[in-house]
Amino acid sequence: MAPSSLAILIGAGPATGAGIARILAHPSHGNLAVALLARNPTNLSSLAHSLRSSAPNSIIETFPTDTDPAGLSDAFSHIRAHPSFQGLKLRIGVFSVKHASKKPFLEETHEDFTKSLHDYVGGAFAFSQEWMKLLFEHHGQKALADGGEKKGTLIFTGTLGAMRTNPQFAAYGAGRSSVRMLAQSLAKEYSAQGVHVAHTIANGVIEDADGEDQRTGKKMSAEAVGRTYLWLSEQGPELWTHELDLRPAQEKF
Repeated sequence: MAPSSLAILIGAGPATGAGIARILAHPSHGNLAVALLARNPTNLSSLAHSLRSSAPNSIIETFPTDTDPAGLSDAFSHIRAHPSFQGLKLRIGVFSVKHASKKPFLEETHEDFTKSLHDYVGGAFAFSQEWMKLLFEHHGQKALADGGEKKGTLIFTGTLGAMRTNPQFAAYGAGRSSVRMLAQSLAKEYSAQGVHVAHTIANGVIEDADGEDQRTGKKMSAEAVGRTYLWLSEQGPELWTHELDLRPAQEKF
């Protein structure tokens, strides 16, 4: 069965990104063509090969890039022109980039602190802007109140660091909370135009596995995250979830 529409995921790693992509691409789940973006070309190619094997007949293409605006602009240009995506309208965007930084505050340099914000927060901004431009190219900008449709869903994978932080996590907390505020701003600006923006708070370990740790609620399944993201994308304008807490059953509150 031909894919119904297009999803673009940045942060396509072997755990969370892999499970999300598999669910979105699998013909029996999302049945979307998926564009995978990540920094390392070799790892990205290997991931795509694995996903195609586990999701037969899926359409998964790779676009190596970091979160620099120029790289993202180039990646989106290639997505526009890729033959696998011709005739498909954009439906889902997922920003699931890894962000980790721990250092005693007095050992933190201004250069390291601002680079962390540039790469993570600036990357979220640049990805969102490129995604939004392509979404409106495909769907137009007619508001819901004027008879417009729901155009798509943009999802940011966050962590508890977006809500509160700890000693030695100044850069991490600043980055995660900034992306949460970006998501809120985009939701307030574009919801009425049919763009659903969601921010998730992932509490606990996510594995691309379905084993004992998942069954007993010690760790999250990456595919369960993917199913949740697919569910978010299927929500109609009568009810949109903006922020969602994700955690395995045994994770402490």
